[in-house]
Amino acid sequence: MTLTVECTTAADTRSLGRRLAAMLRPGDVILLGGGLGAGKTVFASGVGEGLGVEEPVVSPTFVLVRFYDGLMPLVHADVYRVGSSAEVEDLDLPFEARDGVLLVEWGEAVEQCFPEDHLVVRLEAGEDETRKVTLDGRGTWASRPLREAAG
Repeated sequence: MTLTVECTTAADTRSLGRRLAAMLRPGDVILLGGGLGAGKTVFASGVGEGLGVEEPVVSPTFVLVRFYDGLMPLVHADVYRVGSSAEVEDLDLPFEARDGVLLVEWGEAVEQCFPEDHLVVRLEAGEDETRKVTLDGRGTWASRPLREAAG
């Protein structure tokens, strides 16, 4: 299933992430795609809020992976600076997040490194803070009620 949502503010993008968090299960993988400034980290912070993470969810660009505690663990990775698929596989991110949720910024570029069951979230920046967010379920994600996250 593919669903596209227009978010007119950063708060709307964060809220979409928060609503999506309500349907997440341990072991879920979400791959985020979009250009610089598209709102990937804003969306990720909404997922974190929805999972009960109390500290701010910030970009993991320079540390590659951040770990957060919440209702279930959140592993937030950024593979922008990773040089190859082999390096992504060496991080063993699905294993690290097996009891929680894995969010990978720039993950769409290395989709083949992740389990078949995952959600691709593409964010496209428009004018001002407007974002077009496409949720594209793969594998078992195709049958999940993504429309519930749209609000």
